[in-house]
Amino acid sequence: MTTEKIIALLPYSKPFLFVDEIEQIDENGVIGTYTYPSDSYFYEGHFVNHPITPGVILTETMAQIGLVCLGLYLMSEKINDGTKLPVMVMVSNETNYFLPVYPNEKVRISSEKVYFRFGKLKCKVEMRNGKNELVCQGIISGMIARK
Repeated sequence: MTTEKIIALLPYSKPFLFVDEIEQIDENGVIGTYTYPSDSYFYEGHFVNHPITPGVILTETMAQIGLVCLGLYLMSEKINDGTKLPVMVMVSNETNYFLPVYPNEKVRISSEKVYFRFGKLKCKVEMRNGKNELVCQGIISGMIARK
């Protein structure tokens, strides 16, 4: 499955799609990027006159790239055989934050699969900024939710 097809299959759209590019993906993990546009809705009030990307949005970005994109890749055989499109939903996360992310900042997310079994995917995920500084990291788990 191509990286373009994975992005096209994501169950999100703007303004809640936080994946620009998948740089690398295989059965063990994924690396992808996203740049937060300065006109994003969540900057309007977070924080007044000093916009910072909310932690929940950073976590969502890590989940979309590090969990959902990887989950789609791992389930690609089922998707390609015509099986109903599965959706990976986040069920738990434990994230630590170290640096703020500002408008127009590009981040790089890397995810390493811990396990994928019985429809549940668990990953170690980290986000780095353009200076390769660690922004946040954590463990994110998801499971297949069929419509």
